[in-house]
Amino acid sequence: MPKRYDDNFKDWVVLQMMPPLNRSVAELAIALKLTPQSLRNWRQMARDKGLIVPGNGKTSDQWSSADKFNAVMETAPLSEVEISQYCRIKGIYPEQIQQWREACQNANTLADLKPGAEKTAEQRRIKELERQLIRSDAGRAEAEALLELRKKANAIWGKDKED
Repeated sequence: MPKRYDDNFKDWVVLQMMPPLNRSVAELAIALKLTPQSLRNWRQMARDKGLIVPGNGKTSDQWSSADKFNAVMETAPLSEVEISQYCRIKGIYPEQIQQWREACQNANTLADLKPGAEKTAEQRRIKELERQLIRSDAGRAEAEALLELRKKANAIWGKDKED
């Protein structure tokens, strides 16, 4: 029969995975003699409750977009002092919250296209340029072949005065 853990213990374990401690699932599993899957399940349950739990030792720069967005949403109604306190608890800087807020606000502007969208536009342009290059190479090869044929024709029949 599996061992049952009370909610206080689970909450404490989840807090260990959150900033500023950022303990990894593997590290906690070994230290607490628990299965990594149990810890991942508890972390997911905390996320489902709305807590920001990046997990696996990730620093705030490595947080997922969803975690950053949740931090922005959690701090939206807070005053500057409350934001500072929130940031100290989470192990992040108020400037990061501001940057994430601006990124959220500019998410749909053309200037802030996702890196993947920029790459696809660049890739389309590259493909078009490659097609143009292939066409110009083919045209150049055709012109060279015609010149070579003209030289051979002139060598065989002599130069025409109608040129």
